[in-house]
Amino acid sequence: MVTKNQINLIRQIKRKRNRKEKKLFIVEGKKSIDEFLKSDYELFEIYSTNPKEISSNKIIEISINELNKLSSLKKPNKHLAVFHLKKEILKKRDFYILFDRINDPGNLGTIIRTCHWFGIDQIICSTDSVDCYNNKVVQSSMGSLSFVNVIYTDLIQFTKKTNKKIFGTSTNSKSISDFSFQNFDGILIFGSESNGISENIKNEISDYISIPKINQNSSPESLNLSISVSIFLSKITGV
Repeated sequence: MVTKNQINLIRQIKRKRNRKEKKLFIVEGKKSIDEFLKSDYELFEIYSTNPKEISSNKIIEISINELNKLSSLKKPNKHLAVFHLKKEILKKRDFYILFDRINDPGNLGTIIRTCHWFGIDQIICSTDSVDCYNNKVVQSSMGSLSFVNVIYTDLIQFTKKTNKKIFGTSTNSKSISDFSFQNFDGILIFGSESNGISENIKNEISDYISIPKINQNSSPESLNLSISVSIFLSKITGV
């Protein structure tokens, strides 16, 4: 049976400030929990209506009513786990994918999942981007957050410390089809969903690349950010 203290803790860490203070975050659903259990994240506790489905010695059996109180989902999926946050360390890579002020949790979660698909194990976000441990980000990443390292830092300082060429994504510039990504070793920056790349970061960019519209008369104004990331990653990785 879950205690009041445990319920209060889970409710608290749904907020970013409390996640940082307690150094804990929530993962829901068996598939996602299994991915984190296989990773280097340390388990705190699992709360489950069917403990036999998950192999762990830190499981507390709870009722469906108790799970409904703990879950952020409209239809909770039997299991809810709490993991310890880990300190993310910047890994040296041939190229870097940067996100400036990404604020939609669903987009970030999908981007993390997409990066996992393409074998990209690290992305870098501006400090004012949405928290990757936000419940909606974790849920939409479907366990891929356990594989993809998400670093939060000052993007201008980061770009100044590298000798790599910096490219920005835009809707009206050199076509991605005309750009060679073979052995790409630069920095690629994506802007926010609504405002694009901020003006101060634009000063650091050497060149821009866009995904061209096929039908200029009836195409939407822009692509969803996560879809744009998928197209660029397919080019970079040569898939």
